[in-house]
Amino acid sequence: METKSPVIHHTAAEGYQVRAETYVSGRPDYPPEVAAWLREELGAAPGKRVLDLGAGTGKFTPRLVATGADVVAVEPVAAMREQLIRLNPTVQALEGSAEAIPLPDASVDAVVCAQAFHWFANARALEEIQRVLKPGGVLGLIWNVRDETVPWVAALSRILTPHEGDAPRYVSQKWRRLFPAPGFTPLRERHFPNAHAGSPERVIVDRSLSVSFIAALPAPEQARVAAQVRELIAATPELAGKETVISPYDTAAFSCTKLG
Repeated sequence: METKSPVIHHTAAEGYQVRAETYVSGRPDYPPEVAAWLREELGAAPGKRVLDLGAGTGKFTPRLVATGADVVAVEPVAAMREQLIRLNPTVQALEGSAEAIPLPDASVDAVVCAQAFHWFANARALEEIQRVLKPGGVLGLIWNVRDETVPWVAALSRILTPHEGDAPRYVSQKWRRLFPAPGFTPLRERHFPNAHAGSPERVIVDRSLSVSFIAALPAPEQARVAAQVRELIAATPELAGKETVISPYDTAAFSCTKLG
């Protein structure tokens, strides 16, 4: 087990450090079908130990706790970890990274990466995940992804994407290049419809500002992005003047089992 300091992509280190609270309020929750996915695909249940890797503010952590499993969380960004501890006081939260997980060999039954795996999709991280998993343990990957089949959502992406720089993203699908991975079964894939309801300011503006590469922008550029997003809301009939709007998502869930 290595103890070296975690290496964090600069966009995550900068953006999530300053926008941890907005991340909590602006991000969607997960659909109810996730409970069955955790139970049936990952075997999360009482008597099992599950690692929430790259846990962020702990947005997904309550789903793991609800399975009755013993949950440990690992997160490298201090501001995110502080939010995680505040929101999930019963969960052990450790500083660490996917490339240096502060846990013993074969110590967990499942590893879950929620909204995170694209940040550390490399061979070293998979080796570490394989190391801490017990034989027959399961790796689960899950993301809430904006549903760009909806025109205003596609327009929102056109505002945000030009700022992404070299930030890793789920939508690039580059993370898939690691699979099928040595020592694991092929990926199993499922999709669930999801939605985030709330005020336009919270579910659209705050959500946009919580995107890593937007949160890492200088304040004047962030303000310009926010202004563009608010202009989009004002110009979209199903959003303008509404107290509550629905932001549609696709929840993409993947799993594979450690061989041996």
